[in-house]
Amino acid sequence: MADIPDRRRRRRQETIDEIVDLAVEVMTEEGVNGLSLSEVARRLGVKPPSLYKYFDSLNDLFDEIFRRGQHEHLEVVRAAMTGPEPGLTALRAGLDASGRWCLENRAVSQLLFWRPVPSFVPSPESFEPSREMVDLQRHALADAVAAGELGAAATTEEAVLIISTFITGVLSQALANEPDLPWGQGRFTPLFPRLMDTLPTLYPPR
Repeated sequence: MADIPDRRRRRRQETIDEIVDLAVEVMTEEGVNGLSLSEVARRLGVKPPSLYKYFDSLNDLFDEIFRRGQHEHLEVVRAAMTGPEPGLTALRAGLDASGRWCLENRAVSQLLFWRPVPSFVPSPESFEPSREMVDLQRHALADAVAAGELGAAATTEEAVLIISTFITGVLSQALANEPDLPWGQGRFTPLFPRLMDTLPTLYPPR
């Protein structure tokens, strides 16, 4: 009898996982703002009130999708930056991995990096991986300065904002105009390396 609570917890987690997967499916098909608990319940084969045993509200479900997406995105970028030479090479590798992930998970990435649901505000816990992502970029920029690839001003907040503008700008155009093309193909994402090439001009090394 001791394993009954464990089985119940396991079944509950499996149901939560299925709800999240179905929610992402709806977001991908109908747009992020098209997600509703009633549609998820229909696809799950239950009545909508049954979902409240797992999520208190639609925003609660958005928050879980946001939390999982942030963690997955962070791990993808961190793994991509682990092998290459520290500095600009690692930064480019991480941002390339970020771009690929965003296009492969376009509904979740819109929830993470744009504001498709104005009423949704992620919880501090769900937002924490985003802070870690910025720290990874800051460390890579500091490594680039130490290696003589960039000037000391590249360690400022401005440089992080410029990089963010580069990647989100390219992705915004790709998602709006060529959402089904992978990273590195089409008119927009191939421009990203050229944008990154401007960093030594913006922050020239001594």
